[in-house]
Amino acid sequence: MLRRVLLVLGAAGLLAAFVCLLAKTYAAAFYLFIMGIALTLGILFERWRYARSVNRNQGHWQATGERFMDPTSGKLVEVYYNPETGERDYQDGSVRN
Repeated sequence: MLRRVLLVLGAAGLLAAFVCLLAKTYAAAFYLFIMGIALTLGILFERWRYARSVNRNQGHWQATGERFMDPTSGKLVEVYYNPETGERDYQDGSVRN
């Protein structure tokens, strides 16, 4: 929901920049364009940028024994640890490696 609101605000900023450009208020148009494009592109690319990048095929992953219920999905989650890199990975508790 918040993502959609922010995308609408970014698009509104770009539209307002276009209106200011037609009204020949170039400073406002420039500011609104920069803010609108930054907000829109930031929202569109944030999921790509912050995607998990754990490679379960490298290293010696060990189950830590930690298990908990994920409040979002309601599923049991098990924690794995790679002592070589210090990475932690959270997987469905029914999946075991």
